Amino acid sequence: MARALLASFADNLSLRDPDAPLTGGQFRTEILSGLTVALALVPEAVAFAFVAGVEPLVGLYAAFIVGLITALFGGRPGMISGATGALAVVMVSLVALHGVEYLFATVVLMGLIQIVVGIMRWGKFIRLVPHPVMLGFVNGLAIVIFLAQLGQFQVPGSAEHAGHGMANGEWLSGAPLILMLALVALTMAIIWLMPKLTTIVPAPLAGIAIVAAIVIGFGLDVPLVGDLASIEGGLPAFHVPMVPLTWETFEIILPYALILAAIGLIESLLTLNLVGEMTGKRGGASQECLAQGAANTVTGFFGGMGGCAMIGQSMINVKSGGRTRIAGTAAALFLLSFILFASPLIEQIPLAALVGVMFMVVIGTFAWNSLRILRKVPRTDAFVTILVTIVTVATDLATAVVVGVIVSALAYAWSNAKRIHAITRDSRTAEGAKVYEIQGPLFFGSSDGFMEIFEVEADPELVIIDFANSRVADQSALQAIEAIAQKYEEAGKQIQLRHLSRDCHKLLSKAGHLMIDSDDDPDYALAVDYSVRTGIIGGH
Repeated sequence: MARALLASFADNLSLRDPDAPLTGGQFRTEILSGLTVALALVPEAVAFAFVAGVEPLVGLYAAFIVGLITALFGGRPGMISGATGALAVVMVSLVALHGVEYLFATVVLMGLIQIVVGIMRWGKFIRLVPHPVMLGFVNGLAIVIFLAQLGQFQVPGSAEHAGHGMANGEWLSGAPLILMLALVALTMAIIWLMPKLTTIVPAPLAGIAIVAAIVIGFGLDVPLVGDLASIEGGLPAFHVPMVPLTWETFEIILPYALILAAIGLIESLLTLNLVGEMTGKRGGASQECLAQGAANTVTGFFGGMGGCAMIGQSMINVKSGGRTRIAGTAAALFLLSFILFASPLIEQIPLAALVGVMFMVVIGTFAWNSLRILRKVPRTDAFVTILVTIVTVATDLATAVVVGVIVSALAYAWSNAKRIHAITRDSRTAEGAKVYEIQGPLFFGSSDGFMEIFEVEADPELVIIDFANSRVADQSALQAIEAIAQKYEEAGKQIQLRHLSRDCHKLLSKAGHLMIDSDDDPDYALAVDYSVRTGIIGGH
């Protein structure tokens, strides 16, 4: 299994998407899209580093390393990964209690856990996430991205270490606020109008460039990227986390690593599905798990805070025309070049331009049609969509998805539990016998309803239970059959079971009963007699 996944890695190392011929124009689009993403990554990485309580370069190195490795080996070309707020809010308590070295060790362990998940191919279980949960995830993330930008409307330096969206700093007001809002609106207008004029340059990049030129040309006093922090630095250096190699250390970092691995994979796999819907691609879940794991393991050894897929930057890339591994690779390399060579220039970019880009991402990400269909879909689906949206905003993505899946599963179980009923008639083959034709699945949720169907005292001496339109699903169902048979025995009556499917035979065999398969019906077993007195199910 691991060898097959590694072979898949090798096959996908090509930067070009074999399904999309790479022309000169497409190559230019990929590079420019990568540049746009890199510019949007800078303030995000810095802000999330502040949230986690670490230096800005720790976030920037994570964005570079995670972004590069997942771009080269990830399960979905066009998807962007880097330092994220969902992980940063978990890391902050670890850093505060134990220091940044423990964070690096945790990120390494987090990556190893994700590699195991990829090798075991557990990423495929993302298929169990229902569509209402996906809608809630998308809407919740759009709201989170929007709220995260509000932190840029604070006076530079007033809440530097509070991170995105924190309201404990001094907010812009008066003329500075009006100027900031005007530049944000101008950026959004450029992004909206640019595709109508030309597609040579990605609209977000054009918006950033034009607004930055206006600010620099007219010397406008507005918040700049450099007001967050300096992004100047060197190449990330190999660094073994300086923590004691003891069981106590393992006990400290393991809970954090498990939570971070789960959050990172859930966000990455849901983003993978979302990007897949936009680009018409499927699969790649296990490969994405391996890529995320490898990226975080390497990041931990090079002084990065770890990361996962970023829905905002992924949407920027896809909508700017990025479809291959070139765009993600270019974004990572551009980000590194900013750190090494171009920090003075990048620090002059106005935050308003980047906020405008992210606001357009919010508008494009939010599933507006979900508001229209809320009254048309089943109430349970509407409730799950709203619930996941609220929990995503209030807590974190992993909690929201788990809550949504559990609620959806319980709703499904309850719906199926109510379906159990029976059609009764006189037997055509056994005179004086009564037939119960069971309708609906028989499982733990419907076993009580199954028991209530029968009228033991009023039934004749022979009762036939026909499962042709039902299915015995689990041990609770078997126990319900045992219990109803016991009631008929105590009443001095006999029952027969008919049309149990072959998987039911397997369940009954595992439960210790002897089953005889039908020779003339390969899909369903022939009618069988149930004898409670001998404890054996035999041929009819």
